[in-house]
Amino acid sequence: MKKRLFILVEGEDDVRFFGRIIKPLFVAHYTSVEIIPYASIKRMKVNSFLKSIRLMNNDYIFVADIDTEHSVHDKKQVLYSHFSHIDGGSIVVVIREIESWYYAGLSSESAQYLAVPDLPLTDELTKEDFNRLIPPKYDSRIDFMFEILKYFSIDTAGKKNHSFKFFVERHHLEDPLRQYANQ
Repeated sequence: MKKRLFILVEGEDDVRFFGRIIKPLFVAHYTSVEIIPYASIKRMKVNSFLKSIRLMNNDYIFVADIDTEHSVHDKKQVLYSHFSHIDGGSIVVVIREIESWYYAGLSSESAQYLAVPDLPLTDELTKEDFNRLIPPKYDSRIDFMFEILKYFSIDTAGKKNHSFKFFVERHHLEDPLRQYANQ
């Protein structure tokens, strides 16, 4: 019997990214895949939800930016202090912020097409750095993010961002286009 997968993310930028890029990679393995932005929900409710997911024998991935913490371990300690029912094995820490994962997926050709710099690594890219890189032709950062998602390459992102690569490898996800090409 297939289970349900809940992907708990911080906010709307994460919802967009996980909905467009990550969710399709999981749908064949679960009855349903739901993305839930937890930052606007009270901690007590999130904690109860985590407990109920486990009691229903479903799976979850809890995504958090590393933000100002010095290490993944430190970020996990913060999360443990906030959520007593969180499972360390279900935590994914994005380094530095979700914007670094968006930008990591741009190939050299895509970066050139979008008229942005081709960054070799995005591990240290912050929200502020990302915002500075948005070309003036975009009306908003959300428009720019949607445009990036049109050209996003999982393989490229794995080469440009270590935490994205870790996430893909940990969950045995591959770019479906590459899988198809290898058959």
